[in-house]
Amino acid sequence: MRPGQILVADHAGVYIIKMTGDVRLTLCISFDNFIDAMLAAPDFSSVLFDLSEAEAVDSTTLGLMAKISLLAQDKRNITPVILATNASIKRILDTMGFADIFKIVNKLEVDIEPEKPLSPIECGEQEVKEKVLEAHKILMGLNEQNRETFKNLVNMLENS
Repeated sequence: MRPGQILVADHAGVYIIKMTGDVRLTLCISFDNFIDAMLAAPDFSSVLFDLSEAEAVDSTTLGLMAKISLLAQDKRNITPVILATNASIKRILDTMGFADIFKIVNKLEVDIEPEKPLSPIECGEQEVKEKVLEAHKILMGLNEQNRETFKNLVNMLENS
C-alpha cells in the first residue's frame, strides 16, 4: 500500500479533503487542526471527502471524519459528501454507519482538485491518545455495532 496522504483545498468556503493511499493515525493531529480551522471559517459552506484514491482509512481518521459531519450538521446544517469508489472503503463506510451522517456518492458532476498536503505534526503521546480516544468515542456514538466494536479500546485508553 502507498503511504497515506491527506490533500486539502478551500474554494471560497467549499472544502475538499482528498485521502490517498493508506491513511493512518500519523496525520490525526494535523487533520484535527485543519478541521477546527475549517469549521471556524466564516465562509464554510460545504465539505467533500474524496476517497477515490484511498486504499485504507483507519478508525481514528474515520472518527475525525464523523466529527466533521456531526459538527457541520449541528453548526451549519451542512451534510458533507463522500466520494467513494473502492468497494472495501464503501463497505467500511456502511459498517460504521456513515450513510446516516454523510451523503455518499460514487461519482461527481464536476472535477475539483485539492491543493496542498497536510503534513504530520510532531506531538506528544498524550495528545495523540486524546485524539484517538475522541475519534473512537464519536464512532461509538453512531450506532450499537460501533459501540460494541470499540468499547474495549476506549476502556483501555481511558485507563492507561
